[in-house]
Amino acid sequence: MCWRQIFFSWLMCCLFPAVVSAGSMQMNPVADTLKEKPKVAAAWIDEIVAEKKEPEKEKVEYISQLTRYGFKNLFEKYSYNPGITQSAHLNPQASLFIRDYLNRHQDHLLALKDWGIQYFNLMDQILTRYGLPRELKYLAVIESNLQTSATSWAGAAGPWQFMPVTAREYGLMVNNRTDERRDYFKSTHAASRYLLNLYKQFNDWLLVIAAYNGGPGRVYEAIKKSGSRNFWELQYYLPEESRNHVKKFIATHYIMENEQAAGVAKKMYHFKPWTDGISPLNNRQQLSPEELAGAQTQTISGKFLAAVIARNVDMSLTDFNRYNPSFNEQLEQNGQFDLMLPEDKMNQFLANKYQILNESVQTMLSPEPVAPTRTVYPKKPLRKKG
Repeated sequence: MCWRQIFFSWLMCCLFPAVVSAGSMQMNPVADTLKEKPKVAAAWIDEIVAEKKEPEKEKVEYISQLTRYGFKNLFEKYSYNPGITQSAHLNPQASLFIRDYLNRHQDHLLALKDWGIQYFNLMDQILTRYGLPRELKYLAVIESNLQTSATSWAGAAGPWQFMPVTAREYGLMVNNRTDERRDYFKSTHAASRYLLNLYKQFNDWLLVIAAYNGGPGRVYEAIKKSGSRNFWELQYYLPEESRNHVKKFIATHYIMENEQAAGVAKKMYHFKPWTDGISPLNNRQQLSPEELAGAQTQTISGKFLAAVIARNVDMSLTDFNRYNPSFNEQLEQNGQFDLMLPEDKMNQFLANKYQILNESVQTMLSPEPVAPTRTVYPKKPLRKKG
């Protein structure tokens, strides 16, 4: 038996260097691929900005994987999990700002959250089309209180407070007759392209927000003087207005998204009483060839609920979930969903899409289901804070 042991020992000695070499060869392409990702994304962002139009779906999915980590300095740990309440993992350095902001502005922001639902829904859909975090809509809150008529002393205008030169650069018409900075739809598209371009430079949303307020040059200067790209370390090298702009965004983001701050008891969609006690996860029956042939698909984004769609297109929730298993979970996780419905049901959905979206949002925020015929419109805008 001894000769076998000698043979296997000799064989392992011969094979081991080859295994190590193979492992080394596998590591290099991975490292190179990771280095190439920002270059590819930067090239695509340049293309999106230059063409002044929405990017293709493939590019959106790719870019969204990079931009989702841009709030790393807002949270205490890099491994930010949207499923955990923000109070559990918010950067401790932000807590004092939030406490003060809550005391002074919570009522105003919660009222704005109510009457601004339709504006937020529109912004959510457009930001998602560019692969951007939907939380960036709160930048428009601190810029203008969502007011299209807002005009700064420096000449910035509209909900996103574009200066005329920047507005034209990103595709908006600004002249004596037309000012598209005050158009919610067009200005949000322009803001999305501008935010993407800033993110290409800084790879951190807190720095992007500072640059949105004071210009990229001042942020680069703060980075150079501080020797850091972390907002909390370079903040005092920024102008006070830009520094406070970031803190206002953090506090607004917290108040709008945190269920405790907002006083809203967030519920799991498929455990709500008006879902008839049925979980979409338990309804994965396959569709017949006839059902598939008669179905249509539409990519949607926004805060839709399965139960609300089903009720408005006259389908049982069981049938809806057969066509769209795990609808709520997948839409929440991915930001969009390929909705599948029979042709007549899809026509009903498209004809009442925005009413269904508004009802879905109200259902999430209300302790009781909202009547199907109820449509929510923005209330009279609040006066801008002095």
